[in-house]
Amino acid sequence: MSARPPSLPTIAAIATPPGRGGIGIVRVSGDGLESLVEGIAGRSLAPRVATRVAFRDAQGNAIDAGLAVFFPRPHSYTGEDVVEWHGHGGPAVMRLLLARCLELGARLAEPGEFTKRAFLNGKLDLAQAESVADVIEASTASAVRAAARSLTGEFSREVHALRDALIDLRMYTEATLDFPDEELDLLREGDVRARLASIRERLDAVLARARTGAVLRAGLTVVLVGAPNVGKSSLLNRLAGDDVAIVTAIPGTTRDTIERPVEIAGIPLTIVDTAGLRETRDTVEALGIARTRAAIARADLALLLVDARDDAASADEAADATLDARIAALVSELPPGLPRIVVHNKCDLAHLAPRVERAADKPVAVWLCALSGDGIALLETEVRRIAGVGESTEDAFFARARQVQALTDAARHLAVAMDHAETQPPPIELFAEELRMAQEAVSSITGEFTADDLLGEIFSRFCIGK
Repeated sequence: MSARPPSLPTIAAIATPPGRGGIGIVRVSGDGLESLVEGIAGRSLAPRVATRVAFRDAQGNAIDAGLAVFFPRPHSYTGEDVVEWHGHGGPAVMRLLLARCLELGARLAEPGEFTKRAFLNGKLDLAQAESVADVIEASTASAVRAAARSLTGEFSREVHALRDALIDLRMYTEATLDFPDEELDLLREGDVRARLASIRERLDAVLARARTGAVLRAGLTVVLVGAPNVGKSSLLNRLAGDDVAIVTAIPGTTRDTIERPVEIAGIPLTIVDTAGLRETRDTVEALGIARTRAAIARADLALLLVDARDDAASADEAADATLDARIAALVSELPPGLPRIVVHNKCDLAHLAPRVERAADKPVAVWLCALSGDGIALLETEVRRIAGVGESTEDAFFARARQVQALTDAARHLAVAMDHAETQPPPIELFAEELRMAQEAVSSITGEFTADDLLGEIFSRFCIGK
């Protein structure tokens, strides 16, 4: 065990969730933990060996008995000396054990501080560090696998490959700036356009995978909107696979919003069933309609439900205009720019087959039967399309908004660089500057160019003990 004075304060925290459990863990990280280990275990510990010991208080009385594991630097999670105390998972026991660590010189760890030290000590890059919290928070199997790809470094390797390609192109480009007579031949002789096009193509592929992962991470809030008795609650029950909402033939049965988490093709969705939109003098129903409008305001996608029997009745021009007016009235309730799908429910009663219809001047429309499930697969496909997710999410990176934005910024700089490359004569200085800014944007993902205040914001969202 190292005797080197600690370079940062020793930190400690309970690493297991609050509440009672079979096992509870208190984690400690710092340099030079001999006195702390001696004060609790009464002995030294062999590296990376689970040792059964009694955990002692200041008077030598037993707090608990369990396992102690010591990980010497640099071969630990944080890159510092780390010791973990594995005891019984009672809240009182864990608090006493943590208090003993604090008595012996540790301080309480801040949220995410263990992982932040792993980043600062070079054990993880920033993308990997962020994925630690993402693995914990992932709500679907697809999300877990996407977060694991980032944690194991697959996302970082793609980012590093982009950075290296940009550095290589920058080196060639900037070397020519010392030879102004040769600048006009740079793009032709160096095949710069082709190399830049190759980098842009690779960046676009990484960005697409990151955007899919961002959807897996954040999910979507989908609001069901329509007049009373068009089948909103039936559709919620079908998507949730359970009888979440009461379904009756009486209009106005749903008086309040009902939310249910569901999963479609690995995408976590929050489906919000709402009170039917109509004029009413019922005070309770009016409150429900007000909540419907509030749910619409925070939604990522709206499903506008209408009765498919209106389609069957719209053989004449007047009836068709009435249906269009109903859809237009629903659309008018939506914020501009909110994606929407018109769902023509009860297609079985209208003797219509499930189908999808697209028109240039109208929202995409899906005909289905919520009760039987016919056409639900068509709706799920359209939800995936609007979310920007294909049939499979198996190659996605579990990306955060800042990472997607960094890749987007890099793509924008490379587009400008390509414009410069196609100008005659080419403005080499401007071309080189766009490459530099693209490289910095890409490098910010893994933490090579990252402000301290951003680090504080990132790790403050972690749970304590991680």
